[in-house]
Amino acid sequence: MADKLKFDLVSPERILMSEDVDMVTVPASEGQFGVLAHHAPALATLKPGILEVQRDEKTKRRIFVRGGFAEVTPEGLTVLAEEAIEEERLNREVLAQEIADAVDDVSDAADDASRQRAQEALDSLREIDRSLKS
Repeated sequence: MADKLKFDLVSPERILMSEDVDMVTVPASEGQFGVLAHHAPALATLKPGILEVQRDEKTKRRIFVRGGFAEVTPEGLTVLAEEAIEEERLNREVLAQEIADAVDDVSDAADDASRQRAQEALDSLREIDRSLKS
């Protein structure tokens, strides 16, 4: 049996995953990279994208992550994500409506601070949409 990688996925709200897996593909700012057991130590900044967790040959879990860091140590991989949403929770029709509503929010903003918050929300939704299309 192949060695397993200790993997932890943490968001600001909670620990989303903490388990032994075969491999994790990380969307890093320098490009995607795969992490297996005994990977060399590394530190990477996350870019918006899909983090793919392979538990065995047949089972994969896909999670959208936005912002944060990935750290590989001799003990395993820890991903600290600003935002993490399981792919199953992302409904394309609902997402399209949320994007349309966010565009309206940007247009309707009464002041610069409100406009900036609305634009950040719109940008985040568009990042999710782009990640799901790739």
